[in-house]
Amino acid sequence: MNKSRIAILGGGNIGTAIAKGFIRSGIFSSEDITITRLTSQPTSDLMSLGVKVLYDNVEAIKDASYILLAVPPRQAEKLLQGLKGHLIAESQIIISVITAFSFSEIEGIIGEGFFIARIMPNTAIAVCESMTCLATNKPVDGRVTEVKEMFDRMGSTLIIEEDMMAASTILCSCGTAFMMRYIRAATQGGIQVGFHAEEAQLISAQVAKGAAALLLQNGEHPEQEIDKVTTPMGLTIKGLNEMEHNGLSSAVIKGIVHSFGEISGIK
Repeated sequence: MNKSRIAILGGGNIGTAIAKGFIRSGIFSSEDITITRLTSQPTSDLMSLGVKVLYDNVEAIKDASYILLAVPPRQAEKLLQGLKGHLIAESQIIISVITAFSFSEIEGIIGEGFFIARIMPNTAIAVCESMTCLATNKPVDGRVTEVKEMFDRMGSTLIIEEDMMAASTILCSCGTAFMMRYIRAATQGGIQVGFHAEEAQLISAQVAKGAAALLLQNGEHPEQEIDKVTTPMGLTIKGLNEMEHNGLSSAVIKGIVHSFGEISGIK
């Protein structure tokens, strides 16, 4: 079996983003990636990547060493039922990006004995800047390192327990949208104080990127970096306090907790 082939079952937003990340990082060439879609879905966007596109999941996995499940939860059971009996436990690694579909549910359909990794990346994986959380059903298996190193090349990867996958969905996946909304708001503010829209967006996005880089590279608490740019009676502290008076931190925390409650059933 060729160790450089992967089948991505589900060519939606996240499946396509992961394929782009694989190609950009050089983990797989486009010729070594097969992506499946439903027969009712167009494929021109995938074909433009140079990947092989199929409508048959069983055909897609025949020569693949890695099988990435990237369908919505409502399609998961039907997908796995279709794969049952066609998977090879000894030589195929199963990677699932399906939200809220556990190891036990997957094994309950395809059987035990498989090495399964559950991942929660975000769409920034397309540009190799994802935060990906990773859990496996065999934590001491050497293949854990293999899968982690793969996703490390497309951003940063954190190994977690399976019971933290719901929380990681909110911070990793939903978190991209939360950050985008802040950047959009900052852009709108920039327009109001005089910048053209494209200028305001460039500034806001680069400032967000720089702020994140400071934390990732220096390992400091956000408040330490905030203190470096707040002076007595200065503009920064006045702006921060106005945002806090209007509930910035509270709104972010409430949004994260609310989304977590929806996925975990905790109200």
